[in-house]
Amino acid sequence: MKLYYSPGACSIGIHVLLEEAGKPYSAQVVSLPNQEQYGDVYKAINPKSKVPTLERDDGSVLTEFPAIATWIALTNPEKKLLPEDVDGKVRALEVMDYCVATIHMQGFARQFRPANFGPNEADHDKVKARGREIMDKGFALMNQKLAGKDYVLGNFSIADAALFYVEFWAANRFKLELPEHCAAHYRRMIARPAVAKAIADEGLTLA
Repeated sequence: MKLYYSPGACSIGIHVLLEEAGKPYSAQVVSLPNQEQYGDVYKAINPKSKVPTLERDDGSVLTEFPAIATWIALTNPEKKLLPEDVDGKVRALEVMDYCVATIHMQGFARQFRPANFGPNEADHDKVKARGREIMDKGFALMNQKLAGKDYVLGNFSIADAALFYVEFWAANRFKLELPEHCAAHYRRMIARPAVAKAIADEGLTLA
């Protein structure tokens, strides 16, 4: 398998899950700052021009964080990256989708690329402010879910990998103070060997 990633991007969550799975894989950097995702070479692999992308051993390609994370979990059942019961599985998907589609794509995306939400530059501060509201609400909700638990569902799952990457952005890129239980979850995550390995391999430093 080969993971295409950009250091510190949302793909770090998939990087973590590949380490948790423990099967051989290689990793190749796609430089988003240099816009390599729009180059012909990468577009031939993933025409969406996004990371993460996972090229599987049979040559087929998977895209989109939730799809890749779910595939890793389902093909490595012994690692228990998803709960065994149906309700637990859908709850993991529920949290993962919220972290990716709302906290990331609606909240952080307004901070990273306000022009995508308001072409008029004069509106960018308002766009960013709305993004921050979405982020704050998201972390508040995740904080409630984590109360009394080490991980979102009690045991580690793919949902925690998704929550981790937005916590990483908040703590490292934005220097935000995470709510109590999210902060404890983030500390617990960075102490996991798989997370430490992914961070080191991507050449990242923690604030």
